[in-house]
Amino acid sequence: MKLEQMRISTFRLVASLACLVAAPAAFPKSLLVISVDGMRPDYVTKADEHHLRIPNLRQMMKSGTFAEGVIGVVPTVTYPSHTTMMTGVPPAGHGIYTNTFFDPERKNLNGWYWFSEDFKVPTLWDAAHRAGLTTASINWPVTVGAKIDYLIPEIWRAGTPEDLKLLRPLSTPGMLAQFEKELGPYANELDATLPNDVLRAKFAAAIIRKYKPKFTTVHLAALDHAEHLSGPFSEHANEVMEGDDKLVGELRDAALAADPEATICVVSDHGFLPVTHHLNLARAFMDAGLFHASSHRTQFGVQTIDQWTAMPWNNGGSAAIVLKNPSDKTAFDKVSALLKRLAADPANGINRIVDQKELKKMGAFPTAQFLVDMKSGYQVEFSLDGPLLRQVPPSGTHGYLPEHPELRSAFFISGPGIAKAKDLDVINMLQIAPTLAGVLRVSLPDAHAAKLAISSK
Repeated sequence: MKLEQMRISTFRLVASLACLVAAPAAFPKSLLVISVDGMRPDYVTKADEHHLRIPNLRQMMKSGTFAEGVIGVVPTVTYPSHTTMMTGVPPAGHGIYTNTFFDPERKNLNGWYWFSEDFKVPTLWDAAHRAGLTTASINWPVTVGAKIDYLIPEIWRAGTPEDLKLLRPLSTPGMLAQFEKELGPYANELDATLPNDVLRAKFAAAIIRKYKPKFTTVHLAALDHAEHLSGPFSEHANEVMEGDDKLVGELRDAALAADPEATICVVSDHGFLPVTHHLNLARAFMDAGLFHASSHRTQFGVQTIDQWTAMPWNNGGSAAIVLKNPSDKTAFDKVSALLKRLAADPANGINRIVDQKELKKMGAFPTAQFLVDMKSGYQVEFSLDGPLLRQVPPSGTHGYLPEHPELRSAFFISGPGIAKAKDLDVINMLQIAPTLAGVLRVSLPDAHAAKLAISSK
């Protein structure tokens, strides 16, 4: 009897092993994430009102799941937003506080957060690598030096063709030069126009077709550039929006050709507000004796600062205020009184002043004591010789607090198992990374929020 039981057990074990060998491995399908910089969701959800011809994004609303808006991070600018979408962590946690480094003495030549070594937490690319997935990224912010298999990072120096000599060695070795033989020169990184978006999409599609990465991120920047020039929903911005929609379709087609079961996700980093006035906080701080301009200039002619007690850290529609000595109560009181006086005059266009305690709750600017948020129509500038307030031709910007509805960004996703025509209403940007991690079937333990309910089941 015991021998018979052993035979049965052995048979069952062999049968189970055979099933395991025969069954295909549960492996995630590929995921393509396209960021259309500066795209307000109502470019798509209210396309008819703006007479926009964007068939590809409109189709994504029907074939997949979308949000009416995404509440962003503080500040609502490109680099911290893109990093939050790859980490699920707010800026104070992931380390990319805004676009540009705090440079109170103006010696860093307007350096941006280009380098991935500034990340304080793992990213989706890291999680994909841990799971054995191949990755690709084209023009995504904060990717110089990132461990991405097929990489063309976003970085620039002078905005000339010479910049390509910098970009080639910072990309996957030999890859950019190889594709340039077939496709021509890559985009000039500082020129954020539609023709350059066309080039970025062309190179991205070629990388997808050749290497078939499991996780690809692509950043299209031209819409943001157009909106800065002439404001959201201007004729120029709408033309670029229609052009980027075409590129979304081309990238989608490349991804589906490489993997017919690919998931496509289109996001944006922030919305936009129109601007007609600039408030020069530098003038106010200089007049209050909070910093002094130096007679010295950098080799590029930028006038430096030799003494400072408090300094604005500008972000378009807002400015963080940093004290050189955070424990200096006299300086704190002086700055607080100055900001209250500026905010009391409606002509200055200040929406409200945020204190350090509230900034901490927002997960923003851990080194700042205040943040000045502007009203629609106003942005902050930094000029050592300009007036406090000036009127400017109609333009646009972002960087305001995300409480402004116009600053909400976009989220569209479609693919196998994704619910069709599902409206998520308004979501939080912190939910995007864990949702994408779920699509890839990878772990992102540092994410601060739960993933979105996008499944068709």
